[in-house]
Amino acid sequence: MDRQGFTERDWKLFRSKIADWQEAFMDRLNNEYIELLSAVANPSDKFWQLEERIRKDQKRAGVQLRMSRSQLIPNLLSLINDGVITRKDLEGFSEELLNTINIYRM
Repeated sequence: MDRQGFTERDWKLFRSKIADWQEAFMDRLNNEYIELLSAVANPSDKFWQLEERIRKDQKRAGVQLRMSRSQLIPNLLSLINDGVITRKDLEGFSEELLNTINIYRM
């Protein structure tokens, strides 16, 4: 058991999955941006709405993360809270990590 609440295998599994999770999330964002740009509205309004959305979204865990072992649990919690991943995406991770996530989610 690791004192951080996860195993080395969890860290490796996370690193192998994060790119796909982020790509899927950014694809979802891109579709939302297309919808925003396709709306009936003034071009300037759509431009500024898009600019605001991108500014907010680029700070989300589904777009960028600080990749370090010490951030694994906070990163997973952010990904879950932002709707980037679900608990189902955590299949294959250790019971230790799942228990740690459950403690912080309470």
